[in-house]
Amino acid sequence: MKVTLSVLKADIGSVGGHTLPSRKVLAKVEEVVREEVGRLLLDAYVFHIGDDIVLLLSHTRGVRNQEVHALAWKAFREGTEVAKAEGLYGAGQDLLKDAFTGNLHGLGPQVAEMEFTERPAEPFMVLAADKTEPGAFNLPLYLAFADPMYSSGLLLSPELRPGFRFRIMDLAQTERDSYIELDAPERLYDIATLLRDSHRFAIESIWSRKHGEQAAVVSTTRLRNIAGRYVGKDDPVAIVRTQKIFPATEEFGPVFALAPYVAGDTRGSHHMPLMPVRANTPASTFFCVPMVCGLAFSLREGRLSEPVDLFADPVWEAVRAKVVEKAQEMRRQGFYGPAMLPMEELEYTGIAERLKALEREFS
Repeated sequence: MKVTLSVLKADIGSVGGHTLPSRKVLAKVEEVVREEVGRLLLDAYVFHIGDDIVLLLSHTRGVRNQEVHALAWKAFREGTEVAKAEGLYGAGQDLLKDAFTGNLHGLGPQVAEMEFTERPAEPFMVLAADKTEPGAFNLPLYLAFADPMYSSGLLLSPELRPGFRFRIMDLAQTERDSYIELDAPERLYDIATLLRDSHRFAIESIWSRKHGEQAAVVSTTRLRNIAGRYVGKDDPVAIVRTQKIFPATEEFGPVFALAPYVAGDTRGSHHMPLMPVRANTPASTFFCVPMVCGLAFSLREGRLSEPVDLFADPVWEAVRAKVVEKAQEMRRQGFYGPAMLPMEELEYTGIAERLKALEREFS
């Protein structure tokens, strides 16, 4: 059976600042989506990470389907009206256009979609991040799909040994999508050369070279390229298929336990570690440390099992404690050096205006 998974995410308003959506906003979004299960949709699941609401939709309409995207737009718009009525902060923040134009690409919400023929057992993960950038998944996905130090299946499984093809987007190209496809392990150094710069380059998708099957897809929307100003971080979502011809679910644990430094944090202008958290966790009041959650599902005829929260078991408490230590050390540097983002990443914030004013005072 050919199935499409669509993951769509947006910040449409939150309680007390950038924390979490209210229960009424979540309920309204889920109500709109649930009305279409059994008609437009095969199944759906709604959750949040920080102040972002995430829709996981299963259907047979293919990627970029106008009706599916229109449903998500309707859910986010109606949720925004509830947020406005409640006086929530940033109501409709990620809805950067006034009208729906056929699909959500270029309208603000993050979108990751994948169409594939369902296997007899089809396990997959949904990853969702808050307070960070599209390239935040670069290192974890590189290690899981290309590094046998972390993904032992690359050595032990004949299905994985031929490697994977990485499609990498150049986020600096705003006129049109610009990407390159590189094969691991032959082009490993070239892949690393690009992915080290998570501000400019981001993994868009990953494919099995032996089977030609898509393994992963990541959203790559940059809100500043749409709005022309800073309106919040880009907070990626991803769909990752697991097991058999792909890395095992548990092989993604160690790569996220590294908690790599990524862009994000308060006002989106700092480098901070990416903290693995449970789904439905509010954004941290500790400088809005960047967060990622992961839910694992099984799929049968397009219908979703109950989810497993991948970062909820006790081992992750120890990981989170170490992430806090990393975060504290970086934040002690305040505005200085690598603690803040490079100037090209800050050009959409107030610091650019301040620099222009200071230039006039130089002699």
